[in-house]
Amino acid sequence: MTTREPAGRMVMVVPTYNEAENLAGVVERLLRTIPDTDVLVVDDGSPDGTGRIADDLAAGDPRVDVVHRTQKVGLGAAYLHGFAVALDRGYDVVGEMDADGSHQPEELPRLLVALREADLVIGSRWVPGGSVVNWSRFRRGLSVGGNLYARTLLGIPVRDVTAGFRLFRADTLRRIGLEAVQSVGYCFQTDLTLRTVRAGLRVREVPIEFRERERGESKMDRAVALESLRRITVWGLVERWEQLRQRVQERVRARRRDVRSNGRSVTTRTQGDQR
Repeated sequence: MTTREPAGRMVMVVPTYNEAENLAGVVERLLRTIPDTDVLVVDDGSPDGTGRIADDLAAGDPRVDVVHRTQKVGLGAAYLHGFAVALDRGYDVVGEMDADGSHQPEELPRLLVALREADLVIGSRWVPGGSVVNWSRFRRGLSVGGNLYARTLLGIPVRDVTAGFRLFRADTLRRIGLEAVQSVGYCFQTDLTLRTVRAGLRVREVPIEFRERERGESKMDRAVALESLRRITVWGLVERWEQLRQRVQERVRARRRDVRSNGRSVTTRTQGDQR
């Protein structure tokens, strides 16, 4: 396999909603770790002043830019907006990460190395070497079980399909049909993973340490979890139906070939008998 450098311009898309306590520290660590990257903050109208903090960061550093949205309509919608801006501006590598400190910017260089031989790199909690910090057994089990369910039902060889610490090649985002993505919640990550695998592109998982936020409130709630479960189940059933349909069609075609082959054989024998 030829090693490809993920050369060119890179931007990290960071969606925010009420992350006033965390954003500045995360952006500072990110830019210190990868000085030649840009940061695009996508704020969904945070009432706690996160948008103003993002504007102050942008005013003080040309590598930071902000997109202001008027309302909170979901993580996936924020990422889609940020990806569209990044592609329009000609970036070659587009990353994503949380603004709450759960993802460690210091681990980004290892994801960049993996991108040399991949089209999508996922910072994974559930591959050997990955870990989570300050999670209860229940939450750990819920995440592991949810990922196992999605991986099995969808038939994709990715252990952390819900992870939100990622690097995409820009060409990957162009090829997987972002305009058709309808998931707006946390199942957005699963959606993009599935689309990347179906497109025949290369996905690599790199172990990371995921740390539970120390400040602010989690955006995960029961409604978000149920939306993810429902969509993943529908996608899985559609996938299994399509696989069944293809197998039936293959068997029908095989039988038709056998019938035609047997017919030609009978005709040949009949002609031979007449001679």
